[in-house]
Amino acid sequence: MNYFMYIACMLIWGLNFIAVKIQGTEAPLEASLLYRSIIAFVLFYILLKIKKIKILKANVNFLTVIGFGVCNFAISYLLLYYGTIYSTAALVTLIFSLKAIITPIFLSIVFKTKLERKIYLGGSLGLLSVIIILYPDIHTISSNFILGIILAFVGTVITSVGDTLSYYNNKKQIEPITANTIGMFSAIILIILITLVSGKDISLPSSSNYWIGLLYLAILASFVAWLFYLYLIKNVGAAESSYMVAMFPAIGGFASVMMGESTLSINLIIGIILAMLGAYIALAKKVTREP
Repeated sequence: MNYFMYIACMLIWGLNFIAVKIQGTEAPLEASLLYRSIIAFVLFYILLKIKKIKILKANVNFLTVIGFGVCNFAISYLLLYYGTIYSTAALVTLIFSLKAIITPIFLSIVFKTKLERKIYLGGSLGLLSVIIILYPDIHTISSNFILGIILAFVGTVITSVGDTLSYYNNKKQIEPITANTIGMFSAIILIILITLVSGKDISLPSSSNYWIGLLYLAILASFVAWLFYLYLIKNVGAAESSYMVAMFPAIGGFASVMMGESTLSINLIIGIILAMLGAYIALAKKVTREP
């Protein structure tokens, strides 16, 4: 069962930004993210009730739980949505894999732990992968494409902030399903405020592509994969569960080529390999030899 959950998470999250691209911009991205968050929240709330988990003030640090939700389910998602639309899903997936390097850096700062050399090596390979992919088109890249790259990178950094808060919540033994439910509700409030302030219309498109993308993101990416991931952390550990991030660039890159969004090239292949290698090195455990 652990293998099934691992592969499911890897594939679902690896195709996350492909689904964003398929969903498109028939509705404002803020509205699309709002619909996704509402569906995921309802599912987590139902699960909370089925498991009869009570939300007790004494057991929940609302500041860090809300911070986790706002970072991981609202701000980062919205930036990554825009990054995907302005650039390519393959590139955003590759940039997103850098969280395997950025999150340990934040953890070392917040919890005052020593940063291992493998993080520097993994980070260097990750950045090199982006440069290699972009290099052939460096003189023809549009300003919107560059903006997409910047938004994707900032979104990834904010995801790592959320991951750091999630790590803190886990250390304080806050029930993960409770944290996800409260976090998702907090994200909904913020997305509503952003939508209203920005003056975006809240409309419901009728195209099948839009709904396929929305339901994939809401049910599979935001609920099923998260639920599987929580069980994986419990069953095999957080470090082992995180290795799937290393495969995201390959899954997203292959799907992007298949749907005609990206062109298969030697630079893309090398970039994906370097991104995967960088993420793997950053996540790899030290091998301890028996004396």
